[in-house]
Amino acid sequence: MTLKSEERNSIVSYRLEKAFSTIQQVKDVGNIGYWSLAANRLYYSVYYACVALLIYNGIEASTHRGVIRMIGDKFVKTGILLPEDSKLIGRLFTMRQTGDYDDLYDWEESDVLPLIPKAEEFVMRVARLIQSKSF
Repeated sequence: MTLKSEERNSIVSYRLEKAFSTIQQVKDVGNIGYWSLAANRLYYSVYYACVALLIYNGIEASTHRGVIRMIGDKFVKTGILLPEDSKLIGRLFTMRQTGDYDDLYDWEESDVLPLIPKAEEFVMRVARLIQSKSF
């Protein structure tokens, strides 16, 4: 898909906005004790930021695993993002899969709560990367 600069910037802005609003959703559903839903939303906050970064750089990925792989190849291996970022994305992906599809498993506060500030920092770092255009 070839996007004009204006289209690309609009989509990137939308995805970043969605990443930040989804972090707020995590906090809201966590406050009422829905930790599997919070894990789902936490993954999606990071996913939206990843997609924004890929789109900003003209990189396409059509699946969640493809997004994760492209982030690793294009941004972690090159040192733009940290190895810990890759681990966080992978961990959140696994949590989302487990929480959404395993019938006999629910995430708990102790599983999700420590990951919220890490995901929030990741989203902020991606937004700063895009805004600085320094890579």
